[in-house]
Amino acid sequence: MMIPELPDYLTALGGEDYKGLIISLFTLTAGLSRPFSGKLTDKVGRVPVMIFGVLVCCICSLLYPVISSVAGFLLLRFFHGFSTGFKPTGTSAYLADIVPANRRGEAMGIMGFFGSTGMGAGPMIGSYITELMGMDAMFIASCLFALFSILILLGMKETLPNPEKIQKNHFLIPPREVLEPTAMVPGIILMFSVVSYGVILTIIPDLSKQVGIDNKGTFFLYLTLASLLIRIVAGKVSDRYGRVLILRISTLVIAIALVMICYAHTPALLLSAAVILGIGVGMNSPTITAWTVDRSPERFRGRSLATMYIALEAGIGMGALGSGWLYHNDSSSITHPFWAAAICCFAASIYLIFGVEKDIKTVESLNR
Repeated sequence: MMIPELPDYLTALGGEDYKGLIISLFTLTAGLSRPFSGKLTDKVGRVPVMIFGVLVCCICSLLYPVISSVAGFLLLRFFHGFSTGFKPTGTSAYLADIVPANRRGEAMGIMGFFGSTGMGAGPMIGSYITELMGMDAMFIASCLFALFSILILLGMKETLPNPEKIQKNHFLIPPREVLEPTAMVPGIILMFSVVSYGVILTIIPDLSKQVGIDNKGTFFLYLTLASLLIRIVAGKVSDRYGRVLILRISTLVIAIALVMICYAHTPALLLSAAVILGIGVGMNSPTITAWTVDRSPERFRGRSLATMYIALEAGIGMGALGSGWLYHNDSSSITHPFWAAAICCFAASIYLIFGVEKDIKTVESLNR
């Protein structure tokens, strides 16, 4: 809900030169908190980790209207990142616990379907509320939506066997526990793929205005609707034919969509690129998550997913920070970040073709 409006909000505070930090600070905190959320997910439980993430979202949403300085805004964005650092880790582990292994891709696709529905509707709703009632009302609405999530979580049964009570040693993370080795290959692919999303979150609101789209959430709606139509199908196909094949195709599709954005000078062209991008993202996201779980030891499932999400935050953060540096509020440079992101996606595709073994054994074992 907030993303399309935050660049203008920061500009009104006098921080137009710091737009790249809107996303990068958020993802920095999320990335730093992943080792803790992964360990707590494996030790304390999936549900408590999810509830903590949502609570952070509620509190930060209510604090935005109180902030009146650029420094305060950036500090709040930093703390807001704990929400994303915790909630998805617990959610993905919970889902992996309750679905059969041979339908894991399909299940991740269903999870992505609902997540994308919120991420697609949110920007449109946020922009509409802002136009109708102002920015403060939008922040309050964001908090209320998060509260609905908590009500659902309170009725969910914990899936971690024998969860422990929270202890001090749960917050001590030795270097060997920061990253799970089995998740490194999927993490590298994901990091290069989602640089594009950091660019999109940072630059698309400005590009939308430049080509004549008034509601800055429209691009995200088209992107999400396209991804919804492909997620479950892509997950099923990856269950049958392998994760690597789907990832090779999806990274190429994302790269092509980014190149299309560079040449989009009308609303129709930009929204067409959003649809292509949504197809690529819809194929990529559930497949990479299922692949990470496939490769991970069950007792370290939380750590494996946390490693994957660290890569996610690193990629988005690099995309956001780099786009702010390449763009620098200069309309003549607005496509430069998209070209850079396209190169990253092509690199991921090449790595998948030449640098990663085929995922045949995993698929065969799942289908026995």
